[in-house]
Amino acid sequence: MIILLSRFAVILFLPLDYFSKAIYSIFMVIAIDGPAGAGKSTIARLLAERLHLTYINSGNIYRALTLGCLKKGVDIKNSEAVVMFAEQANITYGDGEIFLDRENVDALLHSDEIDKNSPLLSAIIPIRRVVNELVRKISKDIDVVVEGRDMTSVVFPNADHRFYLDASIETRARRRFEQSVSGLSLEEIAAAIQKRDEIDRNKAEGSLKIVDGVIVLDTADLTIEQTYDKLLAYIRL
Repeated sequence: MIILLSRFAVILFLPLDYFSKAIYSIFMVIAIDGPAGAGKSTIARLLAERLHLTYINSGNIYRALTLGCLKKGVDIKNSEAVVMFAEQANITYGDGEIFLDRENVDALLHSDEIDKNSPLLSAIIPIRRVVNELVRKISKDIDVVVEGRDMTSVVFPNADHRFYLDASIETRARRRFEQSVSGLSLEEIAAAIQKRDEIDRNKAEGSLKIVDGVIVLDTADLTIEQTYDKLLAYIRL
């Protein structure tokens, strides 16, 4: 009886945040940020596949909203109209793919038109809050690898693992050019990436930045497997 009581007493006098920490640590969150073309999507998807986690690309949610606006004739520069559309949009996520009005739109999200307009939409503060809340909702009860621009700083500042992948504009432009997903020249892609970087780093909220505690990795001279191995080594520490 004395032993049972002493054990019970120990439980009673644990810090108040002990149980909340225990609950929230059940599900793993790996958050990855970085500029366009740094390899976030490829590595995040690979980590999710090999570690049996759910992959979430927050950028594709912005792209899906952009696609929806273009389809519905909503002026991207009219922030009020865009926010109204976003708040009512039917966007769901499953098996690493995104659905707009129950249609799988993954294959439609990387056109030059979407590339041009999605940064404008993602700079609208209420839109960022809508998307961030959706990402948190999707991630609530599952293990995830989530990537974007402000996953490590705003959406999941207390994630189990936080990474920032980077590379020079020249390297990122070459990668995009070699992927053959754009009709632009290498020089045009580099200019578009530079413009995108400026927008991302100067957003009023959720700007692209490196915050304290995030592990930074330059992927310019690394293969996909080498990048994966480096991140996995940190995750297993």
